[in-house]
Amino acid sequence: MDIITMGIDIGSTSSKAVILKNGEDVLAKEVVSLGAGTTGAKQVIDLVLDKTGVKREEIDYIVATGYGRNSFKDADKTMSELSCHAKGGVYLFGDIGTIVDIGGQDIKALAIRDGMLQNFLMNDKCAAGTGRFLEVMANVLDVSIDDLGDLDAQATEKASISSTCTVFAESEVISALAKDISIPNIVRGIHASVATKVAGLARRVGLKKPVAMTGGVSRNPGIVRALENELDCEIKVSKDSQLAGAFGAALYAFEECKKQS
Repeated sequence: MDIITMGIDIGSTSSKAVILKNGEDVLAKEVVSLGAGTTGAKQVIDLVLDKTGVKREEIDYIVATGYGRNSFKDADKTMSELSCHAKGGVYLFGDIGTIVDIGGQDIKALAIRDGMLQNFLMNDKCAAGTGRFLEVMANVLDVSIDDLGDLDAQATEKASISSTCTVFAESEVISALAKDISIPNIVRGIHASVATKVAGLARRVGLKKPVAMTGGVSRNPGIVRALENELDCEIKVSKDSQLAGAFGAALYAFEECKKQS
């Protein structure tokens, strides 16, 4: 008999869900740009169920992870995003040594050894380097956060944005605009500032190649390029990088089902 599991990752700014059959076949995967404390979880679940035609009661096991996991009452189990991103990252990328996850509110660097989470470091006390940091910078520049990658590609040089503190970096960006420095060059400077912060965390956790990136910020090619320059190595990304936590949760749900049976 087939085992159908769901992983749901309720982040601070988005909700992601994956439905797997027998821990291998991807029946559906979706992202909704609404996070914890909103209807994002309900919306993303409705989307994946509609996509597959699977009824809620036909899901054998649900694991919830992410920032809002404890407020989601329909899960059979909740798990930390660290475990789920590690498992999902190995599923997506195979043999990797380090996972860098940049989410809306925090940065995580995960050391992976033999496919398992060995160690981690987390920056969750400050918005520096996170999706929220990029959102603030985009607002100052009066551009969409989704356009930052394209703007970075247009840069001819890197503006000096030396601070990783959101408040001070905002002041530096305003000063750069007053000096008529182009927006693309400022964006590249912002990305370099983020990469410096993230690379420091990755090195402290014990950087080992290959390196992969998960989380919503992985969709920004400017950040990926800046981090590659900072770490002097290729950063593996996938079209499903943002869904790594949800994939990991769905895989853990499958393992729980097998244990119980």
